[in-house]
Amino acid sequence: MAKVLEFKLPDLGEGLTEAEIVRWLVEVGDVVAVDQPVVEVETAKAMVEVPCPYGGVVTARFGEEGAELPVGAPLLTVAVGSAEPVTGPAASGESAGGGAQDESSGNVLVGYGTGAPAARRRRVRPAAISATPAAPASAPAPVPAPAPVSAATAPVATAARVAPEAQATTAVPGPSAALVPAEASALSLAEAQGPVAVISPLVRKLARQHGLDLRHVAGTGRDGLILRTDVECAIKAAGEEPAAGAAPAAAPEPAPPAERIPLRGVRGAVAEKLSRSRREIPDATCWVDADATELLSLIHLSAGGSAAGPKVSVLALLARICTAALARFPELNSTVDADAREIVRLPGVHLGFAAQTERGLVVPVVRDAHTRNAESIGAEIARLTQAARDGKLTPAQLTGGTFTLNNYGVFGVDGSTPIINHPEAAMLGVGRIMPKPWVYEGELAVRQVVQLSLTFDHRVCDGGTAGGFLRYVADCVEQPAVLLRTL
Repeated sequence: MAKVLEFKLPDLGEGLTEAEIVRWLVEVGDVVAVDQPVVEVETAKAMVEVPCPYGGVVTARFGEEGAELPVGAPLLTVAVGSAEPVTGPAASGESAGGGAQDESSGNVLVGYGTGAPAARRRRVRPAAISATPAAPASAPAPVPAPAPVSAATAPVATAARVAPEAQATTAVPGPSAALVPAEASALSLAEAQGPVAVISPLVRKLARQHGLDLRHVAGTGRDGLILRTDVECAIKAAGEEPAAGAAPAAAPEPAPPAERIPLRGVRGAVAEKLSRSRREIPDATCWVDADATELLSLIHLSAGGSAAGPKVSVLALLARICTAALARFPELNSTVDADAREIVRLPGVHLGFAAQTERGLVVPVVRDAHTRNAESIGAEIARLTQAARDGKLTPAQLTGGTFTLNNYGVFGVDGSTPIINHPEAAMLGVGRIMPKPWVYEGELAVRQVVQLSLTFDHRVCDGGTAGGFLRYVADCVEQPAVLLRTL
């Protein structure tokens, strides 16, 4: 008898309690191998492909794309069994050809032999199947339909995307599998339509609300990905072009309702963390202007010679200055245990840096930054930034920071009062570097000036410590030799 195993949404990272289904990678009836990714989910920290720990035939899926599931909720069920007929959820993986031993996993997969695997065919969405008329009674006898999932063996909240009428005409691909006329017609329709390059459930929802066919929208994202701005432009263009032969409207249409965007995923995590920081941390901010002309000259000098190695960025040098400053003022590399009423000074510096991506603001962490030089920190920042833009950061790369560096100058602004990244104790903000009038060596000159701001937890230190930290950072910016003497 086949054994049906239930795969539940695992804990994908520290503190995560839920995840949103972005894209299913398998369909009901597909054969999966052990550790094969079956679904792509978005957590509050990263986009993750979730592998299945079982090998066999997918018999049910739980949750539509865009649905949010709590950790521990069922994701899918997999039938791992023998050549004997399978009842319940495993019946959707049965084939008239019987079963044979799978050489790679040692499990018996119903409808599959030990020879060359049969060619995969595309699965059919329920909407396409239900739109195709059923085969007439005089048509040749179709392949026997597998039994639908019984309520006794599947949870009531099953959200598999194959409707009961679709299950009756869906066969697992295998040596003896065949398509009934209704499914063949629906399959031809699906192939004619082609895939649509959309990832975000919000983009699909927006298109549905306005009756927009995404196949006619040109995507401006990477590899033709359709973004929300593409859909909004298409909706606007459709509204400006009057339909041919349409009668003039008797009255203007009412204004569309305000758009509501759920606070979940990355945006929800950011909102919760910043709100908690404001609730729990009595923060204060101090700032200072610094002459960064010598620092920029040092960067240009390091990039000029062939033997100087790779160019070191301004952010990498500022990160190295931060680690040196934290060694002098360890109070700011700490956290507060409110329950125990203790300040916990942390032994190492795990430096977070703010990175803006299409999915929102994320804070990757450079591990053991206190042991790295500026070149090593710069290389790690570049690697993590690229992973953030590609949506490949793991939850482990986004947690565990002890101090954050926020370079908001890339947005063209001079200053800010950063909100501390809870549960850290401080954050250094860096504005844009721009030419300003400055008194240099007793004379007025045009110098490259940057504003530095430090927001700190007033429970871990007083203004004297915070001011000393910020002044040391400013001195290193103005006179890089100060930093070189301490390396």
